[in-house]
Amino acid sequence: MIATGLQGKAMRATVRTFPALAALAALAGCVSFGSEPPESLLTLTPTAEAPAGSGAAGHAAGSLAILVPDAPARLDVVRVPVQVSDASLAYLKDAVWVDKPARLFRTLLAETIRTRTARVVIDSDDPALTPKTQLRGVLRDFGYDASTSSVIVRFDAIRDTSDQGIETRRFESIIPGIAPEAAEVGPALNRAANDVAGQVADWVG
Repeated sequence: MIATGLQGKAMRATVRTFPALAALAALAGCVSFGSEPPESLLTLTPTAEAPAGSGAAGHAAGSLAILVPDAPARLDVVRVPVQVSDASLAYLKDAVWVDKPARLFRTLLAETIRTRTARVVIDSDDPALTPKTQLRGVLRDFGYDASTSSVIVRFDAIRDTSDQGIETRRFESIIPGIAPEAAEVGPALNRAANDVAGQVADWVG
């Protein structure tokens, strides 16, 4: 009698478990996380950030709008390009950005200028905010050069001031001696991007 009661309880527990397993199986069939997701994603981190509670005030004449830079097709992706030769391009294995490099660089640039200058910096896409000075440009290079084992960040900046005209300048940072691995290239690109952002901040400051 006791054995029969235990068997009945076990059977009822099994019956209750089957619907849960079936639901999990159905969920697994509907949700896809990609074939081989990367172990981690790359991003850009500023070497200095404005502390909480900090801010700036001013008029449109003294504020600065930072636009997302243009970028060639090879950079308009979330992969890290590798220049194999003058006519050959590849992408670094397991190196994936959390966002496109141009957008990440814009955020880094804004934070660097914000912490190094006293200017009001606008890095949103709100059309209602129209500062007289705009910083835009073209992100020419943001990747790895296999022939020199170097990471290269090259930015052609355009400073457009409504009452003073347009000024352009090229900024560049090259870090050699980097192994062609995501764990090496990612941090090196972050250092190079911070270097370029610092140069731009000194220019517009």
